[in-house]
Amino acid sequence: MTAAILSGAETGRRPAIAPTGSPVLDVVIPVYNEETDLEPCIRRLHAHLVEQFPYPFRITVADNASTDGTLCVAERLSREFDDVEVHHLDEKGRGRALRAVWSTSDAPVLAYMDVDLSTDLAALGPLVAPLLSGHSDLAIGSRLARGARVVRGPKREFISRCYNLILRGTLAARFTDAQCGFKAIRADVAERLLPHIHDTGWFFDTELLVLAQKAGLRIHEVPVDWIDDPDSSVNLVATATADLRGIARLTKATLTGRIPISGLREQLGRAPIQVQAPGVAPSLVRQLVRFAAVGVASTIAYLVLFLLLRTFTGAQVANLVALLVTAIGNTALNRRLTFGIRGREGAGLHQFQGLIVFGLGLALTSGALALLHTMTAPGLPLEITALVLANLAATVLRFLLLRGWVFRRRPATEMES
Repeated sequence: MTAAILSGAETGRRPAIAPTGSPVLDVVIPVYNEETDLEPCIRRLHAHLVEQFPYPFRITVADNASTDGTLCVAERLSREFDDVEVHHLDEKGRGRALRAVWSTSDAPVLAYMDVDLSTDLAALGPLVAPLLSGHSDLAIGSRLARGARVVRGPKREFISRCYNLILRGTLAARFTDAQCGFKAIRADVAERLLPHIHDTGWFFDTELLVLAQKAGLRIHEVPVDWIDDPDSSVNLVATATADLRGIARLTKATLTGRIPISGLREQLGRAPIQVQAPGVAPSLVRQLVRFAAVGVASTIAYLVLFLLLRTFTGAQVANLVALLVTAIGNTALNRRLTFGIRGREGAGLHQFQGLIVFGLGLALTSGALALLHTMTAPGLPLEITALVLANLAATVLRFLLLRGWVFRRRPATEMES
């Protein structure tokens, strides 16, 4: 079958390809009771695409169980324009509508925008261009990025900025605007991500972006010109409440590892880049340097804690508490810095295994203290000397166990079994 290739640029990824005669871009307009705004929206969008978009396209009206004349208007428009289609759903929900249309579309690039067309259509070309070329995986319009021009009331501005601050604080989001109704995604990427997105309403956008970020996908942001629609039917309180529940659910799923981030990275080809050089052991020297740096910091923290605790408790108790606290921090730092493991998937298991390694270190240091006290009545300097020597032995053991057991890179076949 012949195909329309949209870019010959070598970007490291395949450009968007569509069978000849099929649309390259499918723009979805989710609507619920929008009989007044729908027709001017479709006519304006259709005219823009005919004039500005050089490839075959489709506009899909996703009717979310409207109770007014929206469906009739959509069907009339689809009869007038060959490249306008209608998809009717019996249940409400923007996320549900996008999932339904995106899952069945034959276009390689999928997009959506709100029916009020608050976002200037001049941004549509820059939105989809990186996806057509294969450079990016998702693209979002942003009202908060530098260069955006936005006209809206202080209430909506405050809510939007607070929401994005919450996302940054709870889910470590790096994108600037989760809820702007102006987004696009490659169809092959959507196919992988959609089965893992559970929200059917307004939080769908946020869940999609957080999952994409954690899977290592490239998200392109386009500063947009955006004018608030004063007649918008969105219930801000209900939407904010649902979003907060969604954040809580997504945070829990991330912490428990329910979302298979590593598997998605493998499927999407976004696993961390591994550079192999003939005759060079993979990253051993770098790991040793970083492990040593973390070890020095942990040892200093351990000694400070031990000295503080030793002033009002026994040596064994002070040793136990100081070693436990620093062991948790040591495992977390080595996980990220020394062994390059990002995200929270598997972090609980790693900390549990790290505590087993901690137990061995505790046995060495506690044994050294016990042996010292059976031989003599040591002062504080002698105790510290014995602990430093025992910690050196424990450090060597910790590195071997962390590298060969806790953070061992397992082959893909072993992970799938």
